[in-house]
Amino acid sequence: MKSKIIIVGFTFLLLSSSIFSQNVLGKLRQKATQAVDQALEKKVDPNASPSSGQNSGSNTNDPTNKGGGGLITTPPDVKQNLSDAEVAYKTNSYGDARYAVQQAMLGVELEIGNNILKSLPETVGGLKKEDQSDQVTSTGWGWAGLTIQREYRNEDKQLKTTIANNAVWMSAVNMYLTNGGYAQQTGGQQNWKQIKVKGYRGIIEYDESSGYKVSVPIGQSSLIVWEGVNFASEQAITTAVNVFDLDGIKKMLGEQ
Repeated sequence: MKSKIIIVGFTFLLLSSSIFSQNVLGKLRQKATQAVDQALEKKVDPNASPSSGQNSGSNTNDPTNKGGGGLITTPPDVKQNLSDAEVAYKTNSYGDARYAVQQAMLGVELEIGNNILKSLPETVGGLKKEDQSDQVTSTGWGWAGLTIQREYRNEDKQLKTTIANNAVWMSAVNMYLTNGGYAQQTGGQQNWKQIKVKGYRGIIEYDESSGYKVSVPIGQSSLIVWEGVNFASEQAITTAVNVFDLDGIKKMLGEQ
């Protein structure tokens, strides 16, 4: 009996505490809202100077930047970073040694990515590459987040090619290949299905607004994705993607 009374009393305290907290929070929210409303209602004097307590953000007399060239993309120097890593290791500066090794690895990844980019076709099905779209990026090291991109275009027809080490994409494609490999749609238009590109199993998808998308794993952790806009048919997009040398790309990536 005593235990029941204790439990009931403890429950009452919890409920009371919760109600009290809610009331306090409600009052605080109300005060905060009133303070914001009052601040918004105040008129800002356009002639006020920063010394009066209003921050103008910048001096209207400051010149506007009209050029400068931006930043130069400079991949890490592999040899220099390996040398720095060796020196740091010998002096027991393990943090610096690790950083230098990571930078060296990043430099290797970017170099491989640029080599793959150079190996891609210049034109695909009458579409020319867009030089300004060529891009190699890496969000980490050790093949973590390496992405290679190229776009081909002719007026409103476009083919975007992405070669990536992306766990999320790989997981989605593998799910299609393993769990939905034999699924078929008996009526209407099928939005996706399995195909083969140069002997590699992949997925082809179609969407009325975005067009065709072909995703093909080319190893344990890498895949290539083509996104085609305004391609006339499935045959047209599959003909375009079969131009690419998947074996060569896989070899340069070091995939098994």
